Amino acid sequence: MKNYPKHTTSYRLRRAFNWVPLGFAYAFMYMGRYNLTVSKSVLGDEVMSKAQFGDIFALGAWVYSLSFLITGPLTDKFGGRASMLIGTGGTILANFLMGLVLYGNYYWNWNISIFNSFLLLYALNMHFQSYGAISIVTVKAPWFHVRERGTFSTIFGSMIACGLYFAFDWGFALAEASRAVRGENPSLFAKIFAHVFGLGGTGVNQNWSLFFVPAIILVSLWIIMFLFLKNNPSDAGYENFDTGEDSLSTTGERLPMKEVFIKILTHPVLIVVCGIEFSSGVLRNGIMHWYPIFASEIGFKKTFWVTQNWGLVLLITGLIGAFLSGWVSDKFFNSRRAPMATILYAIMFFSIVIISLTLGKNLWWAGISTMMLSMAVTGVHGIMSGTSTTDFGGAKNAGAATGIVDGMVYLGTGLQSIVIGRITPVGEAAKDPSNWTSWPVFLIPFAIMGFFLAKKIWYALPSKTKA
Repeated sequence: MKNYPKHTTSYRLRRAFNWVPLGFAYAFMYMGRYNLTVSKSVLGDEVMSKAQFGDIFALGAWVYSLSFLITGPLTDKFGGRASMLIGTGGTILANFLMGLVLYGNYYWNWNISIFNSFLLLYALNMHFQSYGAISIVTVKAPWFHVRERGTFSTIFGSMIACGLYFAFDWGFALAEASRAVRGENPSLFAKIFAHVFGLGGTGVNQNWSLFFVPAIILVSLWIIMFLFLKNNPSDAGYENFDTGEDSLSTTGERLPMKEVFIKILTHPVLIVVCGIEFSSGVLRNGIMHWYPIFASEIGFKKTFWVTQNWGLVLLITGLIGAFLSGWVSDKFFNSRRAPMATILYAIMFFSIVIISLTLGKNLWWAGISTMMLSMAVTGVHGIMSGTSTTDFGGAKNAGAATGIVDGMVYLGTGLQSIVIGRITPVGEAAKDPSNWTSWPVFLIPFAIMGFFLAKKIWYALPSKTKA
């Protein structure tokens, strides 16, 4: 039986209205995060090698992870609205500066090192990006009861999926639109970007647009959030209510970061969630970044449906994963999050094994397996970082708790970025798929670890909700 308040239609509409600008802002922050991956594809090895790309992304991921020690407590103190405005504003600035480096090098003869400048600016970008997820979870907590948060997990996972779609399909459409010579059959979005932003056909590859355009989109969303985003139902004229969550604090109040960190490390559920999300970070980016790079190196990226539509694939699989992890956990597992994480990790394991066995031998077997893996890891990330942390940490400490757990995702991301950037082949060797086997094999142990950790907390549920 449901044991949360029956919300009015007006309340539900206002709650949804709260999420429209916030959700799209978070999605376009993804576009301003993974445009680095797109830029790697268009800049080429002579400007940014795979190892350099791995180093830039790894440093950014670790800065993202460590930034939560600062941004988590700040978000708890000042609220998700203020933090989201800060994070979005900083992302706009960092993307503008990265685009400016590319623009200045071409037009103003700056001769600035792309590697060195992006190493610094992408780290700055990822610091501000770290405000995104914790701001969303902090704003979410007062608006959703624990019994409803599976639904929120679906929303959160959908935001991630949309962000990946914008990052990759819109990002590659931007790359297509900004080429020195326009192609004969440009995609729909390439035509739109070329028309709206006056791109392409200038005799110059306008690579800076990959950073300028996300910044421009985020400026409009920043203004909308400033005008309409609210932290609590009471800020929008509705009554606050008991959300049924546990708290890291015995009084239910906000704790200092040091105490939150200690309590998470000693919490029987959240410490396991940290391990699960570390594995998620390795697997999520281990496939999301490197599969299209692998396809480009081998030569089938533009001819195989999965890689032609990589952003759309991530959108579809992400939406399915978000629905499965959120709605199913509420409807069939009594709002317990670990059962779906366990099932999804099993899917990840078998998917990676199939990829390892079919790499370069059967495009569709490997392609479908990457889709299954993407579906599963997005579902786990949404239900663990986006929901379990607040269920057990409480709204008052949601920022710090989510920051620490989401930080584990990016510790894993940094690890895979460094390792895979060095174990993958370069030059002519990269054209032979048999030389890439070490890439999926590296991911297998993390799928096994995530499965057993999720299984360990199968019955975990906040005590107040159990009651």
